[in-house]
Amino acid sequence: MDKKNALRAGALATGTTLMMLLMSSPALALTRDDGDDPGPGLSVAETLGLFVVAPLVIFGVIAGLVIVLDKSRKQA
Repeated sequence: MDKKNALRAGALATGTTLMMLLMSSPALALTRDDGDDPGPGLSVAETLGLFVVAPLVIFGVIAGLVIVLDKSRKQA
């Protein structure tokens, strides 16, 4: 009975994902609206820095602060 429920859940998740992908229309992003004033595009380095390096640095800083400021460890 477990396999049947797992199969049903997997089919539901797959179907939902496919429907969401089909319903979203990335082609509409190419349609310009009145008043659009897009800036210059980002280079590959700027994109990687903004969406990969910056979040990793922020995560590292937060994790470091949590580790350094952790008070639950016993002081010997």
